[in-house]
Amino acid sequence: MRLTQITPPTIEPVSLVELKDHLRIDSGDLAAALTVEQTILAGSHGVVLAYGLVGVSIGTLGYSILAILMAGTCGGGGSVDAKLQSSMDGAAWTDVVGGAFPTVTPANDETVYEILYTGLAIYLRAVATVAGVACEFGVSFILRAPVSLEDALLSGFITAARQYCEGYQNRAYITQTWEGALDGWPEIIDVPLPPLQIVDSIEYYGTDGLSNLLLPAEYQEDVRGYKARITPAYGKHWPTLTLQPLSGIVVTFTTGYGLLATDVPERIRTAIKLLAGHLYEHREATDIKEVREVAFAVNALLGLDRVGGV
Repeated sequence: MRLTQITPPTIEPVSLVELKDHLRIDSGDLAAALTVEQTILAGSHGVVLAYGLVGVSIGTLGYSILAILMAGTCGGGGSVDAKLQSSMDGAAWTDVVGGAFPTVTPANDETVYEILYTGLAIYLRAVATVAGVACEFGVSFILRAPVSLEDALLSGFITAARQYCEGYQNRAYITQTWEGALDGWPEIIDVPLPPLQIVDSIEYYGTDGLSNLLLPAEYQEDVRGYKARITPAYGKHWPTLTLQPLSGIVVTFTTGYGLLATDVPERIRTAIKLLAGHLYEHREATDIKEVREVAFAVNALLGLDRVGGV
């Protein structure tokens, strides 16, 4: 099967902050490392029900984030319920587990509340309900990014390490879409780059070059083994149409552990950090004495779930 990537992963399994923490890299420049963003502007906010007060979304990639609710005066009978929401695309939002601030009332207003966000979503925002009467408050994010002049280099090492690890294991990590081309119908189609999420389509091309779509009811998928497999459904068979000589069959499939870095097994994420760190520490191979193989621990970790190529 000849493979072509259609949609690459949207994030890396390891963030820049995680790699810097692994390498213990930090500029020590507090002013350069910290940024403050307001998601809900500080001020007096009138009654808004059902978390209808929606804050501005803030990009989170590359940062450690501390969310701060700064509560001012809350009028008699008033209350504020604020919580954090995260998103991978800026459109679909979900509540952050453990991301709800304490309810603010006149009994505990004029207080600062903090939540350390440790998730790996791409966007973060605050939403709030204001009940009873207007209350004064605001929600801000303090974003910490260990500063380094080598950020671009480190990001490149992360991508290179991930690509090596995926290639060594013959797997896909973060959700991505591929096309696989075949010249003819095998008895069983082995789908590479597990774990398979879904077969998006199977197209086949006759000698006239026109595309024909194989309906999902015509085939079945088996994802139990290391490699997924596709075979004709019970009582069905592959089309008998004479195919064009080359790439007469194109299978489009979505694969990967998921959209989040935390969906990827921790031993794989560890291997990526080890390899990226190895590349960082041995970035120049100018002397034969300095040439080193890939760190043994990397292949040892990856070898546990290595899959043969297709």
